[in-house]
Amino acid sequence: HLVESGGDSVQTGGSLRLSCEVSGMTYKLACMGWFRQTPGKEREAVAVIGSEGDTIYAHSVKGRFTASQDDSKNTLYLQMNSLKPEDTDMYYCAASRGYIIATVCFADGYRLLGWWGQGTQVTVSS
Repeated sequence: HLVESGGDSVQTGGSLRLSCEVSGMTYKLACMGWFRQTPGKEREAVAVIGSEGDTIYAHSVKGRFTASQDDSKNTLYLQMNSLKPEDTDMYYCAASRGYIIATVCFADGYRLLGWWGQGTQVTVSS
């Protein structure tokens, strides 16, 4: 069970911190990540933390967004700074049911990750 929060409407240049609370998952080495999707388009990876601990970011958010987990891995965060209108989207957190390294999780997470939240909307106005 994954529940996202923190989505909001902000102006260009603003910041948001998304949170994803995890419950009911027993696999502590899951790959976890943030994805986003615009209606009519494929869901794309924004940032993932692989089972081995590596983090990969989409080129469009590198240097602006930071993904992290608390020590218990019960909460996943996405700190979003210098937001742009093109960051407007529904953001989803997801987790794997098994061990997946970051490169695979990032490239194929939409298909491989078995746990998904309901999403939280981020809107950035110019």
